[in-house]
Amino acid sequence: MRRSFVVTTAMPLGHRIRLPRERAMTGRETPQGLRPYRRAGAVIVAASTCWGIGISFVGMVHATRDPAARLAMLQRSRGPWVLGQFLAAAGTMAVPVGFVRFAQAVRSGPTKTLATGAAAALVAGAPLFVVALADRATDLEKFAYRRGANWPFLTYSGLHVGALAALGAGLLLSPLKPWSGLTSAVGAPVFGAILAGTKDIPPFVFYLVEGAIGAQLMRYEEGPAAAGPAQEGMSPGNQD
Repeated sequence: MRRSFVVTTAMPLGHRIRLPRERAMTGRETPQGLRPYRRAGAVIVAASTCWGIGISFVGMVHATRDPAARLAMLQRSRGPWVLGQFLAAAGTMAVPVGFVRFAQAVRSGPTKTLATGAAAALVAGAPLFVVALADRATDLEKFAYRRGANWPFLTYSGLHVGALAALGAGLLLSPLKPWSGLTSAVGAPVFGAILAGTKDIPPFVFYLVEGAIGAQLMRYEEGPAAAGPAQEGMSPGNQD
């Protein structure tokens, strides 16, 4: 006659096994939980890259000063030019989404306030540049000869400069490595001076800085001591 035995292990009263999903939600047991801004940074980097690819399809057109030569160049490459404007528009709209996610993930305090203000400025400015990009795609001659109102682009650029200033100050007040915040904080007045003096500025300078910040956000890791309190200030939906 066979006898079967059931072996049980003693376990403290009130203790229960945590499922893998629960461990991920705590943020301490998994490497992903120690990178609260990883997804926000990934969105920013991907969007900045998309924008950069879009403007590079007929890249020399921006460096060509002769309007007639610009128009001839655009007419020869109309398809790639139009596609590039769509990609640039997609990147323009997606970059603010990454900074909104970053602002949501930051705990309360000056950094969150400044990051929220920066995200709001980027959200407000992005549609203005998207309209300009759509205009470039549909009216080649207008873009080649620099015709039309310039205030949408100037407003978009001004909001971008303000966003970088706020973002730089917020990052300098955060535990993130200082170079990303310093780059943004120092770049903002330089970009502002160029914009005020020339009434123009190449937008790639904005996206280079933001792409670098996005890469830093992806790499930033919180220590176990910081990861615990972070969860108290954020709902699960805001954890990145």
